[in-house]
Amino acid sequence: MMLGAHLAQCSRTLASSSSARAASLHTSAVLQAVSTRTRKTQRTLKANVQRREELELQARQSRPHVVLGYKAGDEAKWQNCDLARVLITEEDIKATPAPSVDPASGTVQTSTFLNYGIGEKEREALFDVLPRLSQQGQVEAEGPVHPKMISSTYAKKGIEEQKKAAMFARMVDLRNANARGIAFENRRRIVAAFSEPENPTDTGRPEVQAALATMRIRNLWDHLSRCKKDIANRRSLRQLVHKRAKILRYLKSVDEDRYDSILERLGLERSAVEGELVV
Repeated sequence: MMLGAHLAQCSRTLASSSSARAASLHTSAVLQAVSTRTRKTQRTLKANVQRREELELQARQSRPHVVLGYKAGDEAKWQNCDLARVLITEEDIKATPAPSVDPASGTVQTSTFLNYGIGEKEREALFDVLPRLSQQGQVEAEGPVHPKMISSTYAKKGIEEQKKAAMFARMVDLRNANARGIAFENRRRIVAAFSEPENPTDTGRPEVQAALATMRIRNLWDHLSRCKKDIANRRSLRQLVHKRAKILRYLKSVDEDRYDSILERLGLERSAVEGELVV
């Protein structure tokens, strides 16, 4: 009797222990454990991604902009460089007064910026020397003039030549040019500013090439800031950035003093043109 009760108690104990082990091996328990590991792994990955983004942000803030060449908030480096002083924009052109005739002196007041590469020598020849020669030629072509009429005749012809010169000054004013005309004038000014004094048209000089590339890079950057979906020009921007870095790397191998000088004149920092460049 006692043996039977003992056996019954042992069977109940085995049954309860086996049922507990079976419960731990149930499908829902396994899935719950897997789900816990998955959530933990996802939290770890998310934390790693967030940390990586923070490190990249810190690196970008400490490193100068690859395109602009200076750190965020250091725009004065560009505004005070030689290239920024050489370049002209549409706003600069519109801010200048339009060509006119000075009523006091009777001379033509031309615009500050003239199109088609007209420099100071050409300005003087076109608007000072040429009107006087044309005035004198017209008076002589009309034949002998009575001495009392000479002054009035010259005055009349002089007014006509002033009007012609003023009309011509409006035609060659840079405000009538398109973007290509302004870019042409900027290239001419860059070549003159970054060439050597003994050779003012040396377009093959590394400093000139780097300045021209920087001008194109900034123009493309301004365009892409407005048109963010222009993929073709974004590729052109990357090519220009690497081309400028290649030119500057060559100049550094030739003369490091010239390299440091051109970086300052272009408003660039060393770390913006050296090492791995990611645009």
